[in-house]
Amino acid sequence: MANVIEKTGKTIDEAVQAAADELGVAVDELDVEVLETPAKRFLGLFGETPAKIRVTVKEPEPVPVEVEEPPEEPARVEQVVEPPVEPEQPAIEPVLEPSPVEESEPADREQIIDAAKNFLREVFAAMTLDVTIEVEELAEGVKLNLSGKGLGVLIGRRGQALDALQYLLNLAVNRKVDDKIFFTLDVEDYRRRREEALIKLAKSVAERAIKTRREVRLEPMSRHERKIIHTVLQENDRVETHSTGEDPYRYVIVTPVKRGRR
Repeated sequence: MANVIEKTGKTIDEAVQAAADELGVAVDELDVEVLETPAKRFLGLFGETPAKIRVTVKEPEPVPVEVEEPPEEPARVEQVVEPPVEPEQPAIEPVLEPSPVEESEPADREQIIDAAKNFLREVFAAMTLDVTIEVEELAEGVKLNLSGKGLGVLIGRRGQALDALQYLLNLAVNRKVDDKIFFTLDVEDYRRRREEALIKLAKSVAERAIKTRREVRLEPMSRHERKIIHTVLQENDRVETHSTGEDPYRYVIVTPVKRGRR
């Protein structure tokens, strides 16, 4: 089916409706360009010139992910507002690289965790943030839970600043030790709430794809968040998922499965 066609009609609305019927889409799914407007010919003595239009089927828009984030103090609002067309920069500048462990001395687990906490304290001091750090032991590493006032700046837009700080922490602390520990950062249970929102989104998008019989493209996400979408929908035999694009703009596409394929 062509995505761009031209149509004529007695009126512009009639031509638009005819184009929508031929393409099998709703009128509001079309971009309309008017090529000719209807007009009387020679003072109305010899009929009318019909309306002529060119229409293009709109591309599906990415589905946004809405996640409630901790409220920010008014004085810090300007730190998290970024131009919509530019890739967002982390609120944390990677200028602090302390040597948490001396190369000449072997480090035990407690030393590495203390080094991680000291690294974060230096970052927070530079940002004039009062942050409490709680350590939680996990099977796959250590989770550092951060709490305090005005910590929305540490999360950033959809967790981008938090992911950047987590990356810098692991790089700085583990670069000179043999027994590396993977650190996960969380701010007031943000990651759990984000995961719940992504699970809900995945199910909603699957139903949309099935209902409309069209693929749905999600917004760009991190590798961890894309994995959540894939995992949630892998048991749904009515849709398929795959990722496309280059990081940090890689995103998930949810496609309805045609009847007879499964």
